[in-house]
Amino acid sequence: MINSVGELQSRARRARLIAALMLFVSAPLFAQRTAPVGVKNAPALADTLADSLKRPPIAPRRAMLYSMLLPGFAQSRLNRPTSSIIFAVGEVLSIGMARKAALDLREARAARKDSIPTGFVADTVTGIITATGYTQNRLVARIGARRTHYEDWIAAIIFNHIISGADAYVAANLWDFKANVAVMPTGNGAAVGASIAF
Repeated sequence: MINSVGELQSRARRARLIAALMLFVSAPLFAQRTAPVGVKNAPALADTLADSLKRPPIAPRRAMLYSMLLPGFAQSRLNRPTSSIIFAVGEVLSIGMARKAALDLREARAARKDSIPTGFVADTVTGIITATGYTQNRLVARIGARRTHYEDWIAAIIFNHIISGADAYVAANLWDFKANVAVMPTGNGAAVGASIAF
C-alpha cells in the first residue's frame, strides 16, 4: 500500500513537471506567428519584431517640442489619455485664471485716477455742495497683490509647458515599457504594488 501511494505521488509529480515544461515550451512557439505568403505589413509580424526595432509613434525630441508648444499633445499621440487630459486642463485653467488676474490688475491700475470724497460742505447761500477732502480708491493698495497673482498664473502656464515637455520626452523613451502601480488597502494601512510586463 505504501509503495503504491509513493508510486502514485511520483507519477503525479512527473505529470505536473511534464505539463509545466509543455506550457513553458509552447508559449514562445505561440508568439512566433508569421504572416501569410504575399501579405505585407500583416499584424502578426509585429509579434516577432525585436525590441530594438520597435519605434515609438513619435520621436522623443519631437514629442518634447510638441508638448512644450501645446501641453498634452504628444501624450495623446503616445496613447496616454490621462496625462494628456491633465496637461490640457491645467493649461486651460491657468490661461483662464491669468486672464482674470490681468483684468483685476487693470481694474486696480485704473483706480489710481479715481478718488472718493471724505467730507462735504454745503454753501448756505447758493446750496452748492463741495467736497472737503479726498482719499484714493482702496483698489490702488491692491495693485501689488494683483500683479503678483498675475505673475503667478503666468509662471504656472510656463511650468505646465515645461513639465508637459519633460513628461512627453520620458513617455516617448519608455513608450513600450508597460508597468502598473496600484495602492491596495491593508489591515494596518496601505500597500503599494507594481507589476511590470516584459
